[in-house]
Amino acid sequence: MKSSRRQNVELSSEDALRLNVLIANAEAVRIDEGGMTVYGLNGEQEMKVPLNPTCRSDRYLTCVRETLAAVVLDSPGGYPVFLRRWTRMGQVDNEQLDRLLKIGEPEAVMAVVCSPGLDNELARRAWWVAPHSEHARRMLERPQIVRSEMGRILAEHLVEHLPFETEHRDMLDTVRLVLQPDLLSEERRLRLWEAGRSKKTYRVGFLEAVPDDLPEPMGARHDLAAAQTALGPLAEAGNPYAILLLKLLDSSGQTFLAVALDALRRPADQEVVGALLDAIGRYLAAARRNPEQLREIEAVQEQAESMLREPDEALAAILAAVPELQAELRAMLELAHIDEGVVIPVFALSDAIGTVMRKKIEPVTTPVNRMLSALRGYRPDS
Repeated sequence: MKSSRRQNVELSSEDALRLNVLIANAEAVRIDEGGMTVYGLNGEQEMKVPLNPTCRSDRYLTCVRETLAAVVLDSPGGYPVFLRRWTRMGQVDNEQLDRLLKIGEPEAVMAVVCSPGLDNELARRAWWVAPHSEHARRMLERPQIVRSEMGRILAEHLVEHLPFETEHRDMLDTVRLVLQPDLLSEERRLRLWEAGRSKKTYRVGFLEAVPDDLPEPMGARHDLAAAQTALGPLAEAGNPYAILLLKLLDSSGQTFLAVALDALRRPADQEVVGALLDAIGRYLAAARRNPEQLREIEAVQEQAESMLREPDEALAAILAAVPELQAELRAMLELAHIDEGVVIPVFALSDAIGTVMRKKIEPVTTPVNRMLSALRGYRPDS
């Protein structure tokens, strides 16, 4: 009986006529539910159709959406179920993208912004329909949008709204995405870095996005010159351990290590911890031998010990060239095998955040802190 009443809902003749005219001329359609108005975009101009409900507002809006879907997609039942399933997977046929922006469905907009076929014009229309931060992040995942006119517009929006984000995953993604080339002015970039003094999550985003181009670079280690004399020929010959170790002793590496150490002191939640450990592992990945994700910090340490005990030719050459840097080499090999995997066993048993979380992950963060400190030149007491 309930579905029968729903099926009897029809648009007023005036609304039906005006909506059909709007659909025929619009590049995109937006529904203002509170104002009971349908807007259409044509170039830079907006058209609007004030609705005249013949029944309860929510039922009438459902009828409006079904009418739009019927005309645009030939889908009288509304937004197709299969598209709902595929929306966030980017599996919508590119030929349908422009039509999806004409049906007033939030999920349809998400389908467009997630599509590999997204271009600047579609991004412009999608942004007009629903200028939401999540949509901006999804679009900036696409290199063609980063390079387009819309790239800067989306980045500016994300930076403006970043102080109001409450989820640390969103903060991380926002910082990582807006730091892509040519999106922010240098002034904006430095202001974002400065904000990271109090919100360390931002600094982790910098480590993810620009690990070798961090603001406020630190000086190289005092022993870099001696290391360059010993390792320079090996690095020039392509020895990956020599290249990486010299990078870590130089200014960019020391800056990365210092920022990572600072971020490790008070990570906000599990997402930040995972992102930080992944960033560290990626930075030192050239020294990684075991491609598998190691699930315990002890396994990381055993892997490094095994590599030092039975070094390959390239590593043996490093050990012979700079025996005084064996502690740094061990730390480098350990950190090369670090990623989110080492905290998964802890997080699988607890959803704690803040101080409680930091206490629970001390068996991981304490040795990671030691490894980073060793590469910074701080020797342990024992």
